[in-house]
Amino acid sequence: MIPFIHRPFVYLADKLGAGPDELKLIFSILISYPLAAVLKRVPDARPAYKNLFSLSISIFFLVGLFDLWDGLRTMLISAGGTYAIAKFLRGSHYMPWIGFVFLMGHMSINHIARQAANNPRSVDITGAQMVLVMKLSAFCWNVADGLLPEAELSDFQKDRRLTELPDILDYAGFVFFFPSLLTGPAFDFAEYRRWLDTTMFEVPANVDPAKKPPTRRKRKIPRSGTPAMLKLVTSLIWIFAFLKLSDYFHHSVLLQDTYLEYGFFYRLLILHMVGFTARTKYYGVWTLSEGACILAGLGYNGVDPQTGKVSWDRLKNIDPWGVEFAQNTRGYLEAWNINTNKWLRNYVYLRVTPRGKKPGFRASLATFTTSAFWHGFYPGYYLSFVLAAFIQTVAKNMRRSFRPFFVDPKTGADLPSKKYYDIASWLTTQLTFSFAAAPFLILSFSDSLLAWSRVYFYAIIGTAGLMAFFASPANAHLKKKIEKRNAKAGVNGNGNTGKGGDDKLSRSTSSESLASRTPVMGITQDLGEEFDDAMSEIRAFEEQKRK
Repeated sequence: MIPFIHRPFVYLADKLGAGPDELKLIFSILISYPLAAVLKRVPDARPAYKNLFSLSISIFFLVGLFDLWDGLRTMLISAGGTYAIAKFLRGSHYMPWIGFVFLMGHMSINHIARQAANNPRSVDITGAQMVLVMKLSAFCWNVADGLLPEAELSDFQKDRRLTELPDILDYAGFVFFFPSLLTGPAFDFAEYRRWLDTTMFEVPANVDPAKKPPTRRKRKIPRSGTPAMLKLVTSLIWIFAFLKLSDYFHHSVLLQDTYLEYGFFYRLLILHMVGFTARTKYYGVWTLSEGACILAGLGYNGVDPQTGKVSWDRLKNIDPWGVEFAQNTRGYLEAWNINTNKWLRNYVYLRVTPRGKKPGFRASLATFTTSAFWHGFYPGYYLSFVLAAFIQTVAKNMRRSFRPFFVDPKTGADLPSKKYYDIASWLTTQLTFSFAAAPFLILSFSDSLLAWSRVYFYAIIGTAGLMAFFASPANAHLKKKIEKRNAKAGVNGNGNTGKGGDDKLSRSTSSESLASRTPVMGITQDLGEEFDDAMSEIRAFEEQKRK
């Protein structure tokens, strides 16, 4: 017999064609809005009440709404184990890595259990646990940084370091912060503590008192109703689009025989719409949860001293415009799952690198592996990740080798022909990622290959062909043409006018040259550079052994 609390969701699921758990997830975030408004109104002088309120709502979501008693136990094990590791191994250099392995291992067990259950439309604890892994592994590093001299820390580490362990209630409030419990966004304990004690909302001295953000009564948290409601409305539009489009563009259409009845270009359109439809769900849910966090005040990100305008983007996790209109792979990936990108960069990529050295192959490999394992173990994930690494490499070389022909070599200003380059770049980026992301939705290896075969493996063939092109003498010819063009404009190898500089290809005309080589979503930007780094590290290791 269906429990009373679940009956409305089963009824609506039948009417809308969605899963009951998917509707519960949306409902839990929607109800977070009035609850966040209540949380915001808990007196600033009573932080313990805020923690207890948040904790009680999260427990209701887990066991009252989703009946996830095992999920509650899972979160308590992860949270309790991490706190014990941070407390009892605090002085060890290995403490953060022990915490990281514990959290990733625990989550991997649940990923495997979810995969065995094979019910993607149900909500289990792995989604919440993925968010928790980011929060708690970062917590371990923040505690470790609290024992280091400030001279050895970056500005980011100084901002997030914890010089002492928080008390259990504050820690529990951080773990079970209900507006972001099930879908994120993730944040660091230092941010939560500043929200809790309201130091986050202290206005810098350089801000005109007349331009201080407005607050109600004696509360320090600025008014956040308007930006939160804008997020709410935007998210509901995305969710409505998902519910309507999913009837026509569910990923299963790629595997139906009727798909083959269409021409190639129409199949490409369907493939792209399948990916877009899947993204609208994430746009809706992530924007919805961000709005709840804004309403509670945690999205606050400072005030402009000139205009007095408050920024509420601290916990922004998605930029739909940035994804849908991206003209290169890095822009596409950076606009997707923003907080996961930050976590991979700050707590994996930069942590693997020894202090004082530049990140190399080991850091990139560790980041790639972490990102892949963090998502789970479906074969489709790995097909997407591996192909994306090759796509990223080709895209970087394409941008470096062709974009200079569409901008002024001296000023960097766009030429009239640049709009055609932009359109071609956008179309190529979108269609390539529509292909690459399909296995991420289909999940199984054989079905992913079947879907790819029905569009003739176009992205794989195109990527392989371009890699062959950049390994051929044609690439050197392109470089010479760019150098000749730059020389004619009076630009030297460093991208400056006048004499001097080296003879290397100038990259001044491409903003890509300014971008970090940090992997995005764990995906390396240049496999060639990573291979060179790997060879250098192997040679250095062998030389060290000889000594």
